[in-house]
Amino acid sequence: MVSDVGKQGLMQWLLRRLRVKLPFDQNKLYASEILSILLQSSKENQDMFGELDGIDVILQQLAFYKRHDPASSEETEMMENLFNCLCSSLMNAENRERFLRGEGLQLMNLMLREKKQSRNGSLKVLDHAMSGPNGVDNCNKFVDILGLRTIFPLFMKTPKKNRKRMLTVEEHEEHVTSIIASMLKNCKSSQRQRLLSKFTENDHEKVDRLLELHFKYLDKVEEADKQIEKQMKQYLGQDALTDDEIYIRRLDEGLFTLQLVDYIILEACASGASSIKQRVMQILNLRGGSLKTIRHVMREYAGNLGDAEDSDWKYQEQEHILQLVDKF
Repeated sequence: MVSDVGKQGLMQWLLRRLRVKLPFDQNKLYASEILSILLQSSKENQDMFGELDGIDVILQQLAFYKRHDPASSEETEMMENLFNCLCSSLMNAENRERFLRGEGLQLMNLMLREKKQSRNGSLKVLDHAMSGPNGVDNCNKFVDILGLRTIFPLFMKTPKKNRKRMLTVEEHEEHVTSIIASMLKNCKSSQRQRLLSKFTENDHEKVDRLLELHFKYLDKVEEADKQIEKQMKQYLGQDALTDDEIYIRRLDEGLFTLQLVDYIILEACASGASSIKQRVMQILNLRGGSLKTIRHVMREYAGNLGDAEDSDWKYQEQEHILQLVDKF
């Protein structure tokens, strides 16, 4: 039904409504909300959105928020809807190319630098644009436009809490580590070398931060495991959680970010300077951690890579991760 509504001309009308150069009003809010719903779970609508130049329309609307914060909670909601529209549409490979051609990366990068409310949404969009096998071109271009200078300060220090923030500390750290992990998977040649060299800068401060995040999220996962075990004992087999439900809950409680952090550690140790692994070993020894824990996390990650549309990519990724584990 959602895709039928899109076909009946509603999407063109919504995009025209958003394109109108008028001050913010309720109609723009409603249009952004309906468009966000249409794009959420319909591949047909995502395809149509790209064909109707929807990416450019949304980027033009969001450009205003590069240097201005929304003036009201309703305008903030509209801005969030527009970011959600972009995130949903970027599930489509052709839309990622349109986003790249429309200089979406440059706009998101500028938003991250400006420190306005739009920074949170731009982080989510970059994560979607750069992930998976369809993110290769966006990852390499992000390095070319000096995106490393923007993303690593956000990796080193999570912005302080504020009243208007749309992302929690955990969401922020998840998106930033996901972007860095995607670049390590997708960047080639000189772009990859520029990325790896970041981990030796300033006396390996990025490696120190990686290990800080590793222990933070390992603690969260261990606490979640205790709670799950307690719950399972209470049920005594009745209405017990399935293995899939347990795994999803552990991902939500911090395992997903832990997997990303540990993946970055493995890649940096395998392909970067030898001093990176020395620093990792030094901190693990100081804090009573172990290589065995990181290997276990990554083996579990490889075994649960999910239903990637590209099964060849999924198999190659699993093999690559297991090779990294063996080298570690």
